[in-house]
Amino acid sequence: MRICVTGLGVTLDAASILSGVDLEITPGSFTGLAGPNGSGKSTLLRCLYRALRPSAGVVRIGDEDVWRTSARRAGQRTAVVAQDHGLEHGFSVLDMVAMGRIPHQGAFDRDTAADRDLVHAALERVGLGWAAGRVFASLSGGERQRALLARALTQQTPVLLLDELTNHLDLGAQLELLELVRELGLTTVAALHDLDHALAYCDHLILLSHGTVVAAGPPEQTLTPDRVAVLFGVRSAIVAHPLTGRPHLVTAPTEPAPAERDSLE
Repeated sequence: MRICVTGLGVTLDAASILSGVDLEITPGSFTGLAGPNGSGKSTLLRCLYRALRPSAGVVRIGDEDVWRTSARRAGQRTAVVAQDHGLEHGFSVLDMVAMGRIPHQGAFDRDTAADRDLVHAALERVGLGWAAGRVFASLSGGERQRALLARALTQQTPVLLLDELTNHLDLGAQLELLELVRELGLTTVAALHDLDHALAYCDHLILLSHGTVVAAGPPEQTLTPDRVAVLFGVRSAIVAHPLTGRPHLVTAPTEPAPAERDSLE
């Protein structure tokens, strides 16, 4: 499902957080949002899933303005794994994941056998079938991320929005979940901290800085050495990964200026 963002702006406490953001995300693509801390990645995502009303501009998912439709309708089209979730201490993992079915149910509907099957299948898919009876708050940070992804999968939406999905995950789990997300074939927008992950898994990459889009396109064309140096303060190069053959971003600290080198000698 296509996502179109036109003229998006967010102002909070008289400070401009996003300004003039225009995006078009094609159906079924995996699009990454990258940029330094404070560049506006999470704010942009929050506008897409109706957690923060923009000060200007329009967000359309399919042919609908997300801010002119109901929350229930939005929940049938867009699933979210956000960073700032509450721990919701009283719920089991099973109950948490079952909440993904709420947008598809009436106010007084109970879970059906089909709903329960979807919940268990989602837990198995993210490797948490064993944890269904555990209290959600008792899980590790990485396990909670997996449970929240399972909840998103049970919504069965065409759009998936991810805010730093791989936070708190060990290296193997990071790669496993990114592979899983890519295989889903959903229209996915993910805020990513790791540029090498963006390069390896995204079809399209949007670079943000100070609330504006500074570059957008295929990751290999977007992550140029000059852009990476300006935005992140490191040297970089794209090479073929020796194990997978995929593009791989290698980085190194910037070289000291000549005067700095002289002072070190």
